[in-house]
Amino acid sequence: MQSALVTGCNRGLGLGLVSALVRKYPRATLLAACRKPQDAPELQELSGKFENLHIVKLDLSDIDSYKSVVEEISNYTKENGLNLLINNAGVTSKFTTLNYVKSQQLIDNFMINTVAPILLTKQLLPLLKLASQKNPSSIGINRAAIVNMSSILGSIALNDNGGFYPYRCSKTALNAATRSMSIDLKKDNIMVVSLHPGWVKTDMGGANAPLDIETSTQGMIKTLESLNETSTGRFYQYDGEELAW
Repeated sequence: MQSALVTGCNRGLGLGLVSALVRKYPRATLLAACRKPQDAPELQELSGKFENLHIVKLDLSDIDSYKSVVEEISNYTKENGLNLLINNAGVTSKFTTLNYVKSQQLIDNFMINTVAPILLTKQLLPLLKLASQKNPSSIGINRAAIVNMSSILGSIALNDNGGFYPYRCSKTALNAATRSMSIDLKKDNIMVVSLHPGWVKTDMGGANAPLDIETSTQGMIKTLESLNETSTGRFYQYDGEELAW
């Protein structure tokens, strides 16, 4: 893998993924995107230690800015294109019951969790296709891949306790986008999967979560490295277990 872009890297899983990737792939061009780089001291510190890690300012709510951000990314990846896109950034409205769910919660979750990954991927397609053309190897992250960070809460089959309307619905929609992308991009040899990081101790996951960030991120990287052409269009957990849609 020569290049990767991870969104939502100011903290939590995004920061953990970048930290793991930069050590695993010291020769790759790694791009860490976040909304306010000036408010991400840990990411800044990491970038200072590794010259192959570059911070990109990206406000996913500002769709009009995507084009210029992609141009900046292209300046880093140059003629090699982008091998791996991890649409990690996300928001949640915690546990939201039907009686109390608000329209703005639904709108905000769909914007960041569903709309943004689709439109950002659309803008990055030329770089992903270029990477696929440049690397006629087996399909996977070493060639060209899109990873949509989903959640087991987005699984319809595994929903047995209700609630979480904004978050569940937005992640279910993202899973649908993953499936469509996998079909549309099969001819370009671009792998597309949804990935559930597990229930992790982050600001979003809370203190009661059973997994720490390192366990989740190391598991996700190991899983992503194992995926191939038979994996595209599927939904996986951090440890490689396939999940039902």
